[in-house]
Amino acid sequence: MPLLLKRENVIQVLGMADCIDVVEKAFAELASGTADLPLRIGIKPPGGISLYMPAYLRELGALACKVVTVYKENPTKHNMPTTIGKVLLQDPETGDVICIMDGGYLTAMRTGAVSGVATKYLARKEDGQVAGIFGAGVQARMQLWAVSVARKLSKALVYDLVPEAAQRFIDDLGAKLGLEIEAVGSVEEMVERSDILCAATSSPTPLFDGNTVRPGTHINGIGSHTPNARELDTAIVKRSKFIADSAEACLSEAGDLMIPIEEGAICADHIYAELGEIVLGKKPARERDDEITLFKSNGLAIQDVATAKLVYDRAIEAGIGTTVDL
Repeated sequence: MPLLLKRENVIQVLGMADCIDVVEKAFAELASGTADLPLRIGIKPPGGISLYMPAYLRELGALACKVVTVYKENPTKHNMPTTIGKVLLQDPETGDVICIMDGGYLTAMRTGAVSGVATKYLARKEDGQVAGIFGAGVQARMQLWAVSVARKLSKALVYDLVPEAAQRFIDDLGAKLGLEIEAVGSVEEMVERSDILCAATSSPTPLFDGNTVRPGTHINGIGSHTPNARELDTAIVKRSKFIADSAEACLSEAGDLMIPIEEGAICADHIYAELGEIVLGKKPARERDDEITLFKSNGLAIQDVATAKLVYDRAIEAGIGTTVDL
């Protein structure tokens, strides 16, 4: 009988530090060859797009598939969210579906967690750094939460085109993270003052001038994930040590990398490493304090599967959720 976990159940058992830990293990499995990660499957019905993201992690014993749909007219036509996600977790020994859980909060958390892993390995090691967050939405909040776990920050900066959104970001996260958060009035100020930058917006065009980024900065590029959109300009991609969640995904989905390649500014071998290679020590991470490191995330099913297994295990321990006889 599968266990059903609602959004509030997932929120109840899923914390950022533990999520970072399992996502790190998932990337280690990907680099060591113990992960099966088929390409994401997309189907386009008349109203939107449906994506199927399966993966299997042998060491973690995690087998699952996330189903995500994006229907832009859902809010107006059906009073439903534009993006909806569910995860089906299976027993690797029998193949039976043992849990069906809401995927919205899980997706947001695992996306933040991968930036936490990247920041752990790629940002400068000292405490007291300043994190700059572009955007003030759900994912921007997860980015700051994860970075604050990976590094002991002195302050965070937030920039959003809507000042009220930035203020809500400050009000909601300041006390939760025990961190001073300041809204800044310009992109230039954000870049000038930040040691760690997180781009988590829906912008299809670059957010800042890459020539102005200070030596030693670490950047997490999260928001753009289509060939024709990019949050990061050619200048910063060229200046950075470029680490991909997946080289294959970056070369087929990430405009941040694909556009500079099309311009002839870089070649595909500009990708220094995949994150899993860094985690396993196959390639050194940051080698100098003045290096600019850039992590590009497209979102991989291994993150969902590892996180879903964590949620399920914690829910069983806590005795929450509803079992159904199918």
